[in-house]
Amino acid sequence: MAVVTISNEVGSQGSAIGKAAAQALGYHFADQATLETLLKDYGLVQFEEEYHSIPGFWDRFDPNKQARRETFLRMLDQAFQALAQHGDIVIVGRVGFAILAGLADVLKVRVQAPLELRIERTEAAPSVAEPNPPSGVVREYDELQKDFVESVYGVPWDASKSFDLVIDTGKIAPELAANMIAQAAGALKVTKGKRTSTAAELEVDKILVSAVQEILGCRSGH
Repeated sequence: MAVVTISNEVGSQGSAIGKAAAQALGYHFADQATLETLLKDYGLVQFEEEYHSIPGFWDRFDPNKQARRETFLRMLDQAFQALAQHGDIVIVGRVGFAILAGLADVLKVRVQAPLELRIERTEAAPSVAEPNPPSGVVREYDELQKDFVESVYGVPWDASKSFDLVIDTGKIAPELAANMIAQAAGALKVTKGKRTSTAAELEVDKILVSAVQEILGCRSGH
């Protein structure tokens, strides 16, 4: 049993790969929509606004905005931990690798692809509408992800050493990528030491535990 976190560049097909890996493993699947639902059930209604923004310089001096931001980040950490604590799950989310770092049963995966290929894929996606050109959309998301992860968690967004497995979908087909993740998770050796623990040992708010069970449609932890 393991928890898989997937941090993916926009246009790298990481979400589809995560779904396929979860299906192959017989695991639950969670993504941004799951996190948003979970946190709204928990009382956070500004998820979209906070998740897709980086505070400006003057925002740091606004006590109300700063307090709201700190609350959001604290709840985001707790949501990731609650999903991981449930177990047998693939979580697609940009900061999962940082929040769950150091846990022995978590496989941290990064899915990436060359910029031009990601722009082509985004251009072909029906969800992308003018007047924003695909190149601008991809670069904007890249900058947002990088700033969010590095400013909040203090770790490089694209450093390979932060991950157990890095997959480039410019060279590796999505089907193969999903199989690689499933095999790696299935073969994960959980070796605990004095300084390591597992996701199952995380202390999670009981309200979040119940909310996760409701959202995943699974009344027991794994």
